[in-house]
Amino acid sequence: MRELGVDAPSTTFYFEGGLRSLVAFQNRHLEPVHKNIFYVEKEQDGVQVEVALQYVDDMSSRISAFANNIYNPEGGTHITGFKTALTRTLNAVNKGDSFTGDDVLDGLTAVVSVKLREIQFEGQTKAKLGSMEAQGAVGQVFGDAFSAFLEENPDDARSIVNKVILAMKARKAAKAAKDSVLRKGALE
Repeated sequence: MRELGVDAPSTTFYFEGGLRSLVAFQNRHLEPVHKNIFYVEKEQDGVQVEVALQYVDDMSSRISAFANNIYNPEGGTHITGFKTALTRTLNAVNKGDSFTGDDVLDGLTAVVSVKLREIQFEGQTKAKLGSMEAQGAVGQVFGDAFSAFLEENPDDARSIVNKVILAMKARKAAKAAKDSVLRKGALE
């Protein structure tokens, strides 16, 4: 047991191939829905944005967030920008019913990393990024690149949209079942 005030040893992770390899590592025991792992790295308005993602045949989502190489377990503005752009982009591709944020997160493994000069966190633990410029930069960079990825990889796009449609149908079926139970309970 360590005494208070003594630093615990830090752990450093290095993946040859960067975030794309980290996503592949996180999905190593899962079945990918699409072949190509999406990846983008670009600077926007002084914010270096890097995102990698892949959908898997699973219901839970795994999103890892980093700001200036610091892990943000509670996410923050960069994750808000990412989720908004993800939902908007997939709704633009799908011509049917609109997806919700929960629909597009179903089975998603993603890593979002930003680097900023002037960084602000919410709280002293650095668990949540508060820098507002990260939200717009991630939304713009990721949204543009993911739209291009879906156009350039029609098989991957079809697989992703079908996965999200399945999540939407499951959500609607669960709501219908809940409503039915509530109606029966009210009548009894």
